[in-house]
Amino acid sequence: MGNRLSKIYTRTGDDGTTGLGDGTRVAKDSARVGAYGTVDELNSTLGVVLAQTMLEQNVPAAVRETLTQVQHDLFDLGGELCIPGMAMIHDADIARLEATLDAFNADLPALKDFILPGGGMAAAACHVSRTVCRRAERDVIALSRIEDVRAEAIRYLNRLSDLLFVLARVLARASGHGEVLWQHERRKKPA
Repeated sequence: MGNRLSKIYTRTGDDGTTGLGDGTRVAKDSARVGAYGTVDELNSTLGVVLAQTMLEQNVPAAVRETLTQVQHDLFDLGGELCIPGMAMIHDADIARLEATLDAFNADLPALKDFILPGGGMAAAACHVSRTVCRRAERDVIALSRIEDVRAEAIRYLNRLSDLLFVLARVLARASGHGEVLWQHERRKKPA
């Protein structure tokens, strides 16, 4: 096990800098800190999804297991982004996401319309996680334009946002609320 935190505040960040995992000090608003900060935010939103699934009946145990595994992956990804040159997300992680996505998607009806975020609390929270995941992906891509970032990190987030979309559909159906379809015909044509 790594170092144990016995003191939470250090005062070293009072000057607007923070320490990366390799000891380098950078500005707290650097692209790297922004990227792993958004990954941390994503992980927190998944905690909300998981907490909400505990309150809803009929949520498949596989959804909770998947989200918990993803939380561990995101902690690894945050570590990879916090320690330049570290490799913690691998092709096998991406392949696992794809297989999981395919398995959940196989039982869903084909989409004929866009769906709106909603469909119960857990599903709505999962949609929020999906959008935070897209932002994390954009932040990691922005970082990759100025510093080295492994392609696996970007691919993982891309697949994860797709998985979260599918899980939101699964959760909407499990809750009994169903999916909320975008009613594109609701607008009247101009006269």
